[in-house]
Amino acid sequence: MKENEMTDMQYAGFWFRVIAVIVDEIICTIAAILVVLPLGFALGASMAGTSTIEEIKAAGEGLGYVSGILIHWLYFTVSESSAWQATLGKKMFGLRVTDMNGNKISFGKANGRYWSKIISALILLIGYIMVAFTERKQGLHDIIAGTLVMKKA
Repeated sequence: MKENEMTDMQYAGFWFRVIAVIVDEIICTIAAILVVLPLGFALGASMAGTSTIEEIKAAGEGLGYVSGILIHWLYFTVSESSAWQATLGKKMFGLRVTDMNGNKISFGKANGRYWSKIISALILLIGYIMVAFTERKQGLHDIIAGTLVMKKA
């Protein structure tokens, strides 16, 4: 990021990030439905006549679960490591994910940030709540990955 761009940025606050995540979760849910429903029907049709209803249901649930995780992971990781430096939800609010120097993050760093969110969630969401109280508005997953979420001033 250029020096003058960095001075136009401030740390993104808790509520901007919460609303951006809600938008992103809606987008991921819609994407998962659009991808998984046709695949589920195709899977069910291919199993018809050779499997029980319970087996077809279990296969469909497994497909939905795995596809949902994959869609969610790719959405966040690819978006945040792209030239946008943001998911659609973050972009709507002028937020960007950067490294500690304000630069674009790599796919690997975005991947680490994504999976670190599990830790932020498992400790009673304290890792997320930290955003409201840390100096640079970092959640635990940001600290682990060495990232910042910035907003245009």
